[in-house]
Amino acid sequence: MGLLGILIGLGVLIWLSFRGWSILVLAPAAALIAALAAGEPLLAHWTQTFMISASGFLAQFFPLFLLGAVFGKLMDDSGSVSTIARFMTERLGPRRAILAVVLAGALVTYGGVSLFVAFFVIGPMAQALFRAADIPNRLMPAAIALGTSTFTMSALPGTPAIQNAIPMPFFGTTPFAAPGLGIIAAIIMLGFGLWWLAHAEAVARRKGEGYGDALVAPDTAADDTLVRERATTAGTFDPPEVHRGHHSESGPSILVAILPLIVVILVNLVMSMWVLPRLDTSFLAEARWGEIPLSAVSGVWSVIVALISATLILVAFNYRRLPALRDTVDAGANASVLPVLSVASLVGFGAVVAAVPAFEIVREWVLSIEGGPLVSLALSTNILSALTGSASGGMTIALDALGATYLQMAVELGIDPALLHRVAVISAGTLDSLPHNGAVVTLLAVCGSTHQKSYFDIVMVGIVGAMVALVAVIALGTLFGSF
Repeated sequence: MGLLGILIGLGVLIWLSFRGWSILVLAPAAALIAALAAGEPLLAHWTQTFMISASGFLAQFFPLFLLGAVFGKLMDDSGSVSTIARFMTERLGPRRAILAVVLAGALVTYGGVSLFVAFFVIGPMAQALFRAADIPNRLMPAAIALGTSTFTMSALPGTPAIQNAIPMPFFGTTPFAAPGLGIIAAIIMLGFGLWWLAHAEAVARRKGEGYGDALVAPDTAADDTLVRERATTAGTFDPPEVHRGHHSESGPSILVAILPLIVVILVNLVMSMWVLPRLDTSFLAEARWGEIPLSAVSGVWSVIVALISATLILVAFNYRRLPALRDTVDAGANASVLPVLSVASLVGFGAVVAAVPAFEIVREWVLSIEGGPLVSLALSTNILSALTGSASGGMTIALDALGATYLQMAVELGIDPALLHRVAVISAGTLDSLPHNGAVVTLLAVCGSTHQKSYFDIVMVGIVGAMVALVAVIALGTLFGSF
C-alpha cells in the first residue's frame, strides 16, 4: 500500500502540474497522499519532513537563485544580452543562422544569464535570422534549446547554472568537477545537435519548405499563466519579471557586454582552485557554523563570489544605461522567489517519499542495477528529472535520498566524487526535457510554435545528444577515471 501511495502521489503531482496547477500546492498535497497511504503521521511529515527538507534547499541554494536572477535581469536591461545576440547575427549572418543562434545562447548562459532571459532576447533575433535565411521556423526552438539548455547547463566545467551547483554539497566537489569529461560531453552535445539541425534544414530545403507563417511576438509568452506555472519549476527566473524594470534604449559595446560573463567564469575558477583552498576555514568545525568541512560549501561560495563580482562590474560599466537600477534589481530579486520555492517544494515532496517505509523497495531496486554507482546514479536522476519535469528538482530529490549511499559506494570502489558530480548533472539535463518540462513549454510559447511542429527536433538536440554524451562520460569515467 505504501508503494501504491508513492505512485498515486507522484501521478497527482505530474497530472495536475501539467494542467497548470501551482507546484506550491501540489507538492505538499502529493507528499501527504504518500504519507497517508503509508499510515504515517500527516502533520508531522508536513512540518518536520517536508518543510525541513524544503528549507534546507532554500538555505543552501537561494543565494544562487537570487544572484543569478538579478544578474540576468541587469544583463537584459543594460542591453548586454541584445548586444551579444546582434554581434553573433552580424558576424555569422543568415547563411549560418542556426550556428549564430546556438552560439549566442551558449555564450550568455555559460556566462550566468538565466536561460529564460535568454529565450526572450534570442527569440526575436532567431526569428529575423531564420526568416532572412528562409529556414523553417519550426527549427527555432531546437536551435535555441541547443545553445541555452544543454551543454552550457550540464557539461561545460565551471558553469554557474544551478544544476551544476546542486551536487557540490553532496559530493564535496567544485563547479569544475571532471573538467576533461565535461568538455568531451559538451563537444558531443554541440556536435550532434548542430549535425541534426543541419540535416533537418537540408531535408526541409529539398522539400521546398520555407520559413512558414509569421509567428507571434515572443514577449506575449511571458504573461501566459500556464507558461509561468511550468517555467518556475524548471528554471531560476519567473517569466513575467522580464517586462519589469527599464530596458536601455542603447546597448554597450560587445567588449563591455561580454566582460561580466568573462568575470563570472574567471572569478569562479580562481575562487574554486586557488583562493578558498588556501583560506583558514577551521572555524567551520564549530557548532555555530554547522560543524561542516569546507568542501560542503566551497562550491556554492565560489559561484556566489563570481556572480557578485560580475554584477558589480556590470553595474559599473553600464550605470548610465540603468536609469531605473532599483526597479531592475527588484525585478530580478522578485523573479527568483517563485522558482526557488517551487523547486524547494519538489525537494520537500521527495523527502517525504524517501522517509516512508515503502521507499526502501525503491532504494534496493535502484542500488541493485547492474553497472555500478555511475549507471545507477544516471538512471535514478534521469527518472526523477523526467517525472518532475525539473532537472534541479529531480537531481536534488535523487541526491537527498541516495547521495550519501552513492558517495560511500564510490569511496569503496575508488571512484572520484567529481565523476559522480558530472554524471549527475548531465543525467539531470537529459530526460528532464519531456513535453511537460517548463523550459520546453516556455520556449515553444516564445517561438510561437507547438509540440507537434517542433518537439521532435528538441528531443534530438536536447535528449538524444545528451544521452550519447552521458554514455560516453560513463564509459570513459569507468575506463580512465575522472579527468
